[in-house]
Amino acid sequence: MHVKQTELVFNPANGHVVRFDGRAMLFHVPTSALFELDALGAAVIDVVQEQERIDGDALAENLSSRFARADVVQLIEQLTQLEVLQDHHAPRAVNPRRVDIQSYPLSTIVLNVNTGCNLGCTYCYKEDLAVPAKGERMSFEIAARSVDLLFEQAATRDKVNIIFFGGEPLTNMPLIRQVVEYAETRGAQSAKAVDFSLTTNATLLTPELVDYFDAHRFGISVSIDGPKAIHDRNRRTVGGHGTYDVVTRKARMLLARYRSRAVGARVTLSSGTTEVEAIHEHLREGFGFHEVGYAPVTSAPNVPHGLTQQELLEVHEGFERLGERYLAAALRGYNTGFSNMHQLMTDLHEGRRKSLPCGAGVGLLAVDRQGGLNLCHRFTGSDLAPFGNVASGIDSTRLGEFLGRASDRDGTHCATCRIRNLCAGGCYHESWVRYGDPHHRTYHYCNLLRRWVDFGIRIYAQLSARNPDFFRAHIEPRRAA
Repeated sequence: MHVKQTELVFNPANGHVVRFDGRAMLFHVPTSALFELDALGAAVIDVVQEQERIDGDALAENLSSRFARADVVQLIEQLTQLEVLQDHHAPRAVNPRRVDIQSYPLSTIVLNVNTGCNLGCTYCYKEDLAVPAKGERMSFEIAARSVDLLFEQAATRDKVNIIFFGGEPLTNMPLIRQVVEYAETRGAQSAKAVDFSLTTNATLLTPELVDYFDAHRFGISVSIDGPKAIHDRNRRTVGGHGTYDVVTRKARMLLARYRSRAVGARVTLSSGTTEVEAIHEHLREGFGFHEVGYAPVTSAPNVPHGLTQQELLEVHEGFERLGERYLAAALRGYNTGFSNMHQLMTDLHEGRRKSLPCGAGVGLLAVDRQGGLNLCHRFTGSDLAPFGNVASGIDSTRLGEFLGRASDRDGTHCATCRIRNLCAGGCYHESWVRYGDPHHRTYHYCNLLRRWVDFGIRIYAQLSARNPDFFRAHIEPRRAA
């Protein structure tokens, strides 16, 4: 049995091998599929990588003392079909075509209900943020038109999502109540479920508000940065006072009283804050938040609150230690609530393949107080012009051009990166702030992201082999929710 007479190369743009504990996992980049390599598979790839290029007959001959020739030939054909092994004359990275979006079936609208906030967090990214006295509130007319647009664009969907954002959204509760009533009426009329959510600093929560959110099944996340010394570094009042005491008092009341949905914590990791393990233990075990998610500040270089490269490395090393704890607990069927790892497990379990970095501009748009349609909540108030208005509708031509360019990997490192379908270039707003171009790739942390995915593949492989029920119990329900 012979194989096609051509010299083969292993193309790392289409295949990546992660080795640990005597095992080898092949990550097929174009499909985000994972395959465990047996001794033959590992040997074939090892020989091709060592030789740099080798024809199929020579490869089969090289391995003839260890494996049957027919088995080697068959595997070469399979790896060639996957385009992991390719003709050395024309290796290519398999990428999806540039997207051409003609319609925008929204599932989510973000309402920036007030630019005002009662806190003065030092690292806040909001470009339209104002102190309470100068906050600009969204009118009900704009909010209602936003809801109408959502229902029009989501005509084929069974469920829509409305997110309230600020500033601090609780500073405009009258509008939130109006929108909830209006949206629920629209939902009943069109047989659509309506999901509400918000992120709050918790300082304005009251038992009455908690009961109201509970009655309408809000998804709630609390912005809190960890123990008192860490939290009060940056999360302060406008007057400069720490907010840990009031936030934790209100958060404990929320967690004790709220019943309809799990409550999560959102942590911002800024300069000087790398103690992720202590933070996690404090918020997960000490408070009982269902999940704790971490957002490292990396968007702006040379600013006081941005993580240095060394600090970012320390954060990722802490993430890996938390990931090991996640694995140890998951093998016992327990979820530690480490949101970043949970998301990575979800992406790998579903075989996530992204042409775009997120749903901004496709499934989600954010509305500012003038009714402008922004890519996401981070862009409200920025110099990036909105993509239409709730009164006139989505500027499909301009938004389509933006998304098409975002999906085009030609001429970028993303074209051959092994995690290109999990990352897809990084956050638009982060690139906007750091490089002045929302389409610029977030190259400043590519290596750490690749390392993070390799780590995740190792964790996922061990979970899949030793406790696959964990995915059915904790990962699949997360998608449904």
